[in-house]
Amino acid sequence: MNNKIANKKSLEKSLVSDFFKKHWGDSKMIISTGTYDCNDLDGYAFVDDNNEIIALITYTLKDSYCEIISLDSIIEGKGLGSKLINKVEKTASENKCSQVKLITTNDNLNALKFYQKRGYRLEKIYKNAVNDARKIKKEIPKYGNYGIPLKDEIELVKYIK
Repeated sequence: MNNKIANKKSLEKSLVSDFFKKHWGDSKMIISTGTYDCNDLDGYAFVDDNNEIIALITYTLKDSYCEIISLDSIIEGKGLGSKLINKVEKTASENKCSQVKLITTNDNLNALKFYQKRGYRLEKIYKNAVNDARKIKKEIPKYGNYGIPLKDEIELVKYIK
């Protein structure tokens, strides 16, 4: 397996677009901080020997912080997600960001565990944010992981040097 991180910009656009369609429904993310087309964001990916994306992260650089918009790893437990986060944190530091933020939903217990183990702290809860996003993106389900009603967003932050 190819264990090199590729800059998302170097990948074929159709490969990235197909990845988002398969794993997220489409490339549009609606979260409390805005609406994003992940196809247009900066990011990094792991690609396997068959030129298939097996892990992908997207982010945006703001004034003093970096926001992770999406992270998806097809192969769990191999450190791919962690390596992608480390790469984004390094990019954020190089761009003089003091923190990396991200938003996940209240049902995403795996993400909450994953990020907290990597030094991210719970910062804010955006009550009913998913309900508001659902008004724009109707295909967002009412129930998420483990049958949990999908309603709120949770912001996590890691302060970096």
